[in-house]
Amino acid sequence: MDLRKLKTLIDLVSESNISELEITEAEGKVRIVKGGVAVAAAMVAAPAAAPTAAPAAPAPVAAAPAAEPVVAEPAGKVIKSPMVGTFYRSASPGAKAFVDVGSTVKPGEPICIIEAMKIMNEIEADVGGKIVQILCENGQAVEFGQPMFIVE
Repeated sequence: MDLRKLKTLIDLVSESNISELEITEAEGKVRIVKGGVAVAAAMVAAPAAAPTAAPAAPAPVAAAPAAEPVVAEPAGKVIKSPMVGTFYRSASPGAKAFVDVGSTVKPGEPICIIEAMKIMNEIEADVGGKIVQILCENGQAVEFGQPMFIVE
């Protein structure tokens, strides 16, 4: 399936009342699920003829594991990323940041934007309080569940 067709399907799902679309074609299967804020898409390629696999090399024996550093759990409530994407502190380059350290937020108030698949998703605070730490840099890639803000 070509990217233009995939983008058209994503746009149709995001603009319609349907919450999920699954299409199976000769070259693969596409499932698009519309969530509360984001549109997720997954493409699974059709199985091809399996090439003969070379025997795997034996895994190297690791030395004794080093002691892992103890990371203190941050005090306060953590606001985590609800999706994978690019973190932005403001609505546009040069604009004022949604929140800064010391800002007071209420639940439902916008705190950042995460760009995913060329869609700008406004992320709202799920807890209220004072922002004590911002854990992500502007333009940084974030993962699902990654801590972004600490709120007291």
